[in-house]
Amino acid sequence: MAGTSLPVLQKRSFGETSRRDNWWVQPLVVFLGLSAFIVYATWAAFQGAHYTYGPYLSPFYSPVLFGDSPHAWLGPATWWPASLPYSPAFLILWAPAGFRLTCYYYRGAYYKAFWADPPNCAVGEPRKGYIGESNWPLRIQNIHRYFMYIAVLFIVMLTIDAIRAFWFTDPTTGKGGFGIGVGTIVLCLNAFLLAGYTFGCHSLRHIIGGRNDCLTASPTCHSLYKGCTALNKRHMLWAWTSLIMVMFADVYVRLCSMGVWKDVRII
Repeated sequence: MAGTSLPVLQKRSFGETSRRDNWWVQPLVVFLGLSAFIVYATWAAFQGAHYTYGPYLSPFYSPVLFGDSPHAWLGPATWWPASLPYSPAFLILWAPAGFRLTCYYYRGAYYKAFWADPPNCAVGEPRKGYIGESNWPLRIQNIHRYFMYIAVLFIVMLTIDAIRAFWFTDPTTGKGGFGIGVGTIVLCLNAFLLAGYTFGCHSLRHIIGGRNDCLTASPTCHSLYKGCTALNKRHMLWAWTSLIMVMFADVYVRLCSMGVWKDVRII
């Protein structure tokens, strides 16, 4: 059989490409967007104040395990060393941060935007070899599914926070009653977007149907798999909208608590 010799493609130098579009725009936007969120989230976590307002609780601090607010589960953090700064966010933010950091979509996004691995498709990168995630420290990305289990629990807790945001205490009588404020809508929308992002997770989709030879043999499993797949098709959209919304929810509660914004009661 006659063979055909193919030319060996030379390795591109850093930034070299035959693409004629503005390929650098996408990684630049991702870099700026994720950088802004990381800076704000770090700053907000270290504040340890202005994370509650009436029935509203910032998602950056939910659940409050130890703290001085009425939302705290276990009371003040008397065990924390007085010489060290304390914030209730320190005890819980590692879980949602780990879930997003190891997310399949975010890996591809920040590998390009922060590490230029590669800067974009068909663009030369600043390294000679490629090991993928087969070695340390990137091998730790494989714990994503375990963070997913915790993330599902957080959706339950944030949903409870959103439900509680419908109940307001009258400052004059001290009695509680049903109501809807702008903050109620903000927290409900935040829980909805985070649920869409979490329940469209690739790992969750695999757990639901990836081990079955015939999905249709289990109607319930098949329905759940189709629902997860529908969310997964827009995983990037859910990832960004939920990221923006969770930051805005903290901003809203924080500024209301500081008296900068006034929460408008709709009902």
